[in-house]
Amino acid sequence: MNKLIDNFGREISYLRVSITDRCNYRCIYCQPEKPFNFIPHQEILRYEEIMEIIQEAVELGISKVRITGGEPLARKGVTCFIRQLNKIKKLNDISLTTNGFFLDEYAGQLKEAGLKRVNVSLDSLQEEKYKKITRGGNLKKVLTGIHTAIAVGLLPVKINTVVMRGVNDDEIDDFVQLALKYPINIRFIEFMPSTDVLSAEYKKGFISILEIRDYLIKKYLLKPVKVDRGNGPARYYQLDGGKGTIGFITALSQHFCESCNRVRLTSDGKIRPCLFSNRAIELKNELRNLEKKAKNTSRSRKKLIREKIIEAVKLKPACHKLNMKEKNDISFQMSQIGG
Repeated sequence: MNKLIDNFGREISYLRVSITDRCNYRCIYCQPEKPFNFIPHQEILRYEEIMEIIQEAVELGISKVRITGGEPLARKGVTCFIRQLNKIKKLNDISLTTNGFFLDEYAGQLKEAGLKRVNVSLDSLQEEKYKKITRGGNLKKVLTGIHTAIAVGLLPVKINTVVMRGVNDDEIDDFVQLALKYPINIRFIEFMPSTDVLSAEYKKGFISILEIRDYLIKKYLLKPVKVDRGNGPARYYQLDGGKGTIGFITALSQHFCESCNRVRLTSDGKIRPCLFSNRAIELKNELRNLEKKAKNTSRSRKKLIREKIIEAVKLKPACHKLNMKEKNDISFQMSQIGG
């Protein structure tokens, strides 16, 4: 089997695919409050193009794909797309990250189409606070969707909780209770800057997940759970007597770059070697330019896609430059990349 190896010896086996930058939420850490321009519809990758890219990525060594957005369930045809993905041989794992708003409606269809599991972004269990964080979200609808996902077998359901000081850090124990009662993986994630506006604001809201972990270890009986590092960056702990687990993702205070195994395909067709880097390899425009030429053959398209993926992997940095003590020039919309 082929393997994608970067310049630092890391095997790249995980592709995160953003299928849209549209979202029905405007979460405070993802999109600015002021109006901004979405990517024009014609500039978003077509499903056929995404399938073509993923097929070649799998042939190069990608074995795991996560579908993201914006909100991926807001794009029409997503279940049919996942059903087609499930037909790709050697693609061992297909998952999806969602805000959960449409999950009750789609969970059964997604499971039937071949989706293995879901990650749900959920930053508060208090209705008014949830509305404020998401700028209008429906907490009850999301919780119903989570229970539906559990019922149909999209397991494990992972809850991604971005912890912000003075915003939701008083709800840590409430989330732990969810992991005690249900087969859910609660993952506490550090607040990360993205746009210039958020970069200026995030310092006051940042709280180290190591601080949260130390607090919980003192209060609860937590047993470290060994998982394949290829499964993701979280360090997991089993709760004594609980059905779920607690995970900690320390992107800033204790980065995990040395074991990073992923690259990203953005909704407008760029391959991004690192989330926290402005570098990206253009692919969509190259493919569409090829369509206009006589040499547009299946072989030439496959060759182009593979060359661009390999180029992106070779550009993957040893680690990100994000540091709260240093000024950096990272500026992007999280919703356009898929987190």
